[in-house]
Amino acid sequence: MAHLENMSFGDRLSRLAGLALFLSVLLSSLGVSAQVGGESTYGFLNLTTSARAMSLGSKTIAIDDGDLNLTYYNPALLNDHMEQHLALNYVNYFAGIQYGYAGYAPATDSKYQVAGGLHYLNYGTFQRADEKGVKNGRFDAAEYALNLSASMAIDSCWRIGVNFKPVYSDLYEYHSFGIATDWGVTYTDTSGLFTAALVVKNLGTQIKPYRSGHYEPLPFEIQLGASLKLRHAPFRLLLIAEHLETPDLSYQRPDDRELQYGYYQGNEGKSGFFDQLMRHMIMGVEFMPLDHFYLRAGYSYRRRQELKVESKLSTVGFSWGFGLKIYKLYLNYGRSTYHLAGGTNHFSVRANLNAF
Repeated sequence: MAHLENMSFGDRLSRLAGLALFLSVLLSSLGVSAQVGGESTYGFLNLTTSARAMSLGSKTIAIDDGDLNLTYYNPALLNDHMEQHLALNYVNYFAGIQYGYAGYAPATDSKYQVAGGLHYLNYGTFQRADEKGVKNGRFDAAEYALNLSASMAIDSCWRIGVNFKPVYSDLYEYHSFGIATDWGVTYTDTSGLFTAALVVKNLGTQIKPYRSGHYEPLPFEIQLGASLKLRHAPFRLLLIAEHLETPDLSYQRPDDRELQYGYYQGNEGKSGFFDQLMRHMIMGVEFMPLDHFYLRAGYSYRRRQELKVESKLSTVGFSWGFGLKIYKLYLNYGRSTYHLAGGTNHFSVRANLNAF
């Protein structure tokens, strides 16, 4: 792999696409289920916390430039350049829901790099009522995940890392505790322009389920990604392949079926190879016209296919944002459109405390 820095961008992408296709074919031969939604618990672990990540399409696992926020998606990105870095994130979600992430990487004297953080999701306050509609109080609902990261360099190009995530979910009278882990490996060439990464997300289990004896799976996922910063132009290109553990991400919508005798009779096999391949792909571009000023855009084909309204023109599936450095603070904003009803706003601040 040491010769990758001498390859063209097309050669690098072709190798990445070939590896992604190989993994998809391999996993499909194992008979993996084709559904990724509604089949697992702790779904908030998949929410995008970083404004930069969201503006680039949401799953930014392969940018190795010292951004502590990105270690949430790939622990193998954690390195010694992030020592004494602090990151704060806030997201204004739908229906009054709010979530965020705070992370910090202390200085260490060992070959291991470590960091810690807290991911929270606040569903808000709800009105409680009995079966007759009589109001009898209020209750809150929230979920939390502690994020403990560690990484180690194998050589000048390769690094491995792990996120250890204890999870606590408090949904009124239902409570659950579990453990999730992320495992990542990252390759960055000697020029620092090209990065490739493979991440296994949310490998773990419930320890205390919501209902006694009823254990639910975690939102397991395999991701593969690469980024390339052009040597003589102010652009960085990003390509992510998501959900490699599930080769076919297509599904049949109720409005695509005929209702007969109270049951939906589906017309299966409508999704072709290109559609299935593109449902795995997330693309992003970062433009740096000035020092410490960034413009970003991303596109998720699967999000657009699943959430668009055919009769309306919209930007569903697209995301955008910007970043800038003011004094010693890095400020980022990202916005993604999920539906005609609106989108989400992401705000991030990070700083190197050594600079103060």
